Amino acid sequence: MIGLNIAIIGCGFVADSYCQTLGNYPELKLVGAYDRNIGNLELMSRRWSLPPYTSLDALLADDSVAIVLNLTNPSSHYEISKRCLEAGKHVYSEKPLAMDAAAAHELVRLAQKKGLYLASAPCSLLGETAQTLWKAIRENAVGRPRLVYANFDDGMIAPKLSPWQWKNDAGVAWPAKDEFEVGSTYEHAGYLLTWLAAFFGPAVRVTSFASCLIPDKGIAVNSMAPDFSVGCIEYVSDVVARVTCSLVAPLDKSLLIVGDDGLLRVDNVRHDTSPVYIRRIPSHPWAARVEQRVNALRCSLRLPGWERDWHAWSRYPLVRGSGHGRKVAGNNKRVDFCRGVHEMAEAIEQNRPCRLSAELGWHVTELIEHLQYPERFGDQRQLLSRFSPITPIA
Repeated sequence: MIGLNIAIIGCGFVADSYCQTLGNYPELKLVGAYDRNIGNLELMSRRWSLPPYTSLDALLADDSVAIVLNLTNPSSHYEISKRCLEAGKHVYSEKPLAMDAAAAHELVRLAQKKGLYLASAPCSLLGETAQTLWKAIRENAVGRPRLVYANFDDGMIAPKLSPWQWKNDAGVAWPAKDEFEVGSTYEHAGYLLTWLAAFFGPAVRVTSFASCLIPDKGIAVNSMAPDFSVGCIEYVSDVVARVTCSLVAPLDKSLLIVGDDGLLRVDNVRHDTSPVYIRRIPSHPWAARVEQRVNALRCSLRLPGWERDWHAWSRYPLVRGSGHGRKVAGNNKRVDFCRGVHEMAEAIEQNRPCRLSAELGWHVTELIEHLQYPERFGDQRQLLSRFSPITPIA
């Protein structure tokens, strides 16, 4: 790959995760950064020896920059991405693409008009875990998929854990106020929805409920977004997924797929190499009875794993992707954040569709809006956005 120059707009909490993993792709060159928060810009510039741009206009006027990483707060994603596209830059945006489906669709149309690439995080769909799970589905490892239980619960982090005091390795504070105003579904549902979109195609209908269960999280905000949402999503492939996001329920970032012949399970969708487990439904009644008796014996003897019938699960062989063994953002976020940037840069140079397409970002944004704000749609449950089938890596 010929090297492509990249610049960052937004030097907040997540920017350090990108800089930590950019070294996995030496062909990508980070040439500078800009943030209207001078303090964050200075911290970023010192930590990573990055030239700071004096203004957004100065960055956009730099003809050497091919790709802009839009790492601003979600409420600024639309405005910044639009300006970058208008300036002739390819854009990789942090999630979500915009704060509503109409704005996301406008960005998609603008990118198409300008002949530019527009992509959106998260990129964990490209990781070994997602690709392994997808491969198992395509190989009919558990028969025809029928039902999915997908969870992204971050635990009750506020007010007792005072997350506004958290800082990353660069010394930048976690944006608690912004996170609470944006909402956990907008921040995290993309980790689940991108996988489901790749596995099962576009969603066609969604029924959802959302609520703010902890209105006082310990700091002042302009408006508190829902901290719990749950939705049932119907896919074009006739699969139904129950998707839950919250800042209330105990930590749970798991995904379970129920097929005619068995189950597939991932315990952490925010881990690029989390194991994929498979459990096949016994094909004969006697096998089911033996399993029940073994489980009862393990429970009575309190043998390791007695709380769950782990003996019935086995690991599905994990594919080895290009990021295997590469640096990740940290122990709590074992994700190669720059894998998506590399995918888009590779697509640009090969003149092929990007797996994290603008249309996919629009579709995920529309789903997220339905999940977090069902009152905006009344009885309307049909989704308007569509995207082309995504090509698997493995």
